[in-house]
Amino acid sequence: MFKKEILIFIAIFLFLALGMHMNQWLTQPLTHLNNLSTHKMPYHPLLYTTIVYSFIWLIRAVIRAFIKLFSKR
Repeated sequence: MFKKEILIFIAIFLFLALGMHMNQWLTQPLTHLNNLSTHKMPYHPLLYTTIVYSFIWLIRAVIRAFIKLFSKR
């Protein structure tokens, strides 16, 4: 279960990183990688990923609750 959640988090991270900075990753990946260490807000990718992951987790929890509520035992 924990491995699945880590994989989901990493997938969201990669999706957001590529989606937000596709041009930089394709045209000048090494320069972009070097600039990440000198960024004013180096934690921002993890912050955005955590926010998106929390939102997706909340939606999944609500769906699971509805399924559990209406499933027959």
